[in-house]
Amino acid sequence: MKTITLTAVVAMLLVGLLGSESSVGGPMTLVLVAFLIMLAVGIYEAWSNGRGPAGWVLNIVLSVIGGIIAVSLTGMAMEEIITRIHFEGRLASSHHPMRYIAEVAMAVFTVLGSWLPLQIANRFR
Repeated sequence: MKTITLTAVVAMLLVGLLGSESSVGGPMTLVLVAFLIMLAVGIYEAWSNGRGPAGWVLNIVLSVIGGIIAVSLTGMAMEEIITRIHFEGRLASSHHPMRYIAEVAMAVFTVLGSWLPLQIANRFR
């Protein structure tokens, strides 16, 4: 899981540094990376626990649901933090440190949000 988290952080930062800063392309790329993170967590857990086909599907579905909830909550928290620090302008087109903090937080909480429902489901098996 540490490797997935590190890869997720690097991927988000690379997309932030080298990716599009347009109003549609940039956020859509970040959503794609977040979705790939969710899939990686679900597949890794299914593979490492030796699940059958139904377990693979369940792991991927739980991982995506947990990841979407985590991305949503992290986005709301980051929006609140940005308004509290009175940031002016668009964060996506700036090179403010808060932008990179938000990208790292999004990657870490996406992994955590995808991993937590799988751990809860594993306790009931």
